Amino acid sequence: MPRSSRPAMSPELREVYAALLDRAPENRIEPDLSRITRVMELMGDPQRSYRTIRIAGTNGKTTTARIVERILREAGLRTGRTTSPHLRSPAERIAIDGASIDEDGFLQAYRDVEPFAAIVDAESETAGGVPLTYFEYLTAMSFQAFASAPVDVAVIETGLGGTWDATGAASPDVTVITPIGLDHQEYLGESIAEIAGEKAGILTAGATAVIAAQGEDEAADVLRERIIALGTEAAFEDEQIGVIARTPGVGGQMLTLQGIAGRYEEVFLSLLGEHQARNALLAVAAAEALLGGGDTVLDQEMLTAALATVTSPGRAEVVRQSPTVLLDAAHNPAGAEAVVGTVRENFRFTRTIGLVGILQEKDAEAILAVLEPLLDYVVITRTSSPRAIPADELADLARDVFDDEERVIERSSLPDAIQAAVDLSEEGGDQFGGVVVAGSVTLAAEVRELLGAPEED
Repeated sequence: MPRSSRPAMSPELREVYAALLDRAPENRIEPDLSRITRVMELMGDPQRSYRTIRIAGTNGKTTTARIVERILREAGLRTGRTTSPHLRSPAERIAIDGASIDEDGFLQAYRDVEPFAAIVDAESETAGGVPLTYFEYLTAMSFQAFASAPVDVAVIETGLGGTWDATGAASPDVTVITPIGLDHQEYLGESIAEIAGEKAGILTAGATAVIAAQGEDEAADVLRERIIALGTEAAFEDEQIGVIARTPGVGGQMLTLQGIAGRYEEVFLSLLGEHQARNALLAVAAAEALLGGGDTVLDQEMLTAALATVTSPGRAEVVRQSPTVLLDAAHNPAGAEAVVGTVRENFRFTRTIGLVGILQEKDAEAILAVLEPLLDYVVITRTSSPRAIPADELADLARDVFDDEERVIERSSLPDAIQAAVDLSEEGGDQFGGVVVAGSVTLAAEVRELLGAPEED
């Protein structure tokens, strides 16, 4: 049943990607903006040639970026967008006018940065520092590609944290902070307050802030204190902005949103889940702030067209019917909770089978505990990532969490795991079973490819 006929990356792109991967890995912070600032300076600061929206948070960054970028395109602006991590090709991380740049564009961006990166690498190493990291180099590539296009506005997703993230080389016009939870504690801090402090690093005095409702008071307090200290304009969810009404429907949901400047009645969002409605709200407010400083109401027809056609691959995405296969990149407990809520709200599965693979640095026990009440059975597997928890270790943990060995099936081969999950969902001729794929971005990406889902646009 799993199938994939996707063309592989070209040899040249594989070589360039390998060179990027040889740098400090994406999931490691080097707390210093001097390298990215220096390489941008040498390149003439291309990131200053367009307006910028910068987005940070624990969950919802990618979808919020995709929605706000879609709104701005519908408003007639030429856009750039960075998101991470990618699902299939690193070229997906850089999009212009809503479409990922092609391999040639990615390679050109790499070459444009290369001579300046060599200078910065040498300077940093001479001073006892490290070369540009993987994410810093990609960020420089993105900024250069946007200037070359050129774009009117760039929507930039932070990679990790905020204060020391390479995207800080840009001076944003609007900042957005999505819900904050525990994740990447080894770099961002052990407490919600510490993590919120790192995320709050994207806030600046000159940029309007759009702040999601926070599940933890500590996060909300930190963000509010930073905004007061900066004296910046801010719109808080459930205060100045909010989701007024929401009706789930086929293929999405009908929303009424209160933005900064206006109220938008009965707009259809082509994404599933209450969390996606909240992401849409943040995107609408960010677009209002950018387009009119928060004083201009968005055109209803324009907004309707944008929200009805937005996509977010790998986020509460149905990639197969009969049986339904829903996949999500949920890689922390809050993400898992969102998936559970989406399934319960939108599907009436008579049998729900989980397909789960998790990376080593994640809270696997907590993720499994959130998923357990939803699932009749769980198929435990691993992806090709070297950071993936081995299937046998994760299965042992799942047996403890599920407290029933018969509900846990272990398949180290991902194609075998997909087949086992589908077979379980259809066992006994059941026509209304479903498969829920969750646990990591890598798992979502590899299942998408094996099932032949459309490439990210």
